[in-house]
Amino acid sequence: MTGSRINPTATGEETALLEKLGNELRAKAQAEELLDVSYRIVDSPVGSLLLASTPAGLVRVAFETEDHDKILELLAQKLSPRILKDPSRLDAVARQLDEYFAGTRHNFDVPLDLKLSTAFRRQVQLELGKIGYGHTWSYSQMAERIGNPKAVRAVGSACATNPIPIVLPCHRVLRTDGSLGGYLGGLEAKTELLKLENPDFGGAPGTLF
Repeated sequence: MTGSRINPTATGEETALLEKLGNELRAKAQAEELLDVSYRIVDSPVGSLLLASTPAGLVRVAFETEDHDKILELLAQKLSPRILKDPSRLDAVARQLDEYFAGTRHNFDVPLDLKLSTAFRRQVQLELGKIGYGHTWSYSQMAERIGNPKAVRAVGSACATNPIPIVLPCHRVLRTDGSLGGYLGGLEAKTELLKLENPDFGGAPGTLF
């Protein structure tokens, strides 16, 4: 069960009908508890973002470069095929992202669902939320923070596979030499986020993992 996109060539009457049918489908799915994953797509300064949530919380934030259709297919495989476009379920996340990009929000306050991550990666990813707005840590600092200083490479992998970027700010983690390291959304997006939080940021160029 996935939400279909409205045909851009549809008339106003057809669009209204499709929206009405979509609303009825969402209402029925919710009433009968047939909806396991809700999603919506929002615009942002780093491109369109796919937001997906389960009843437990936000489970995925995906950049446009990841291919949203592919991400939905993966969510269907890993979580549940009962996926439906349901923007209202993600209003709070969308609003907080708007505030973040406007520079008025420094921390996110939404329920999270990290079931897409292993126990170790979940530990690292939750620690990301403790990095202050406008600040950066190194991968080695992250490893020390979780009490496993030798796990630098594993920490890097956990950051690179963070399913909830921006909200869990893996963009704030750099290599020890100050270079960018890797980022799921690409180095340009990582740089833009760091400069949004700190206009004076001038980290050294990096390479993807």
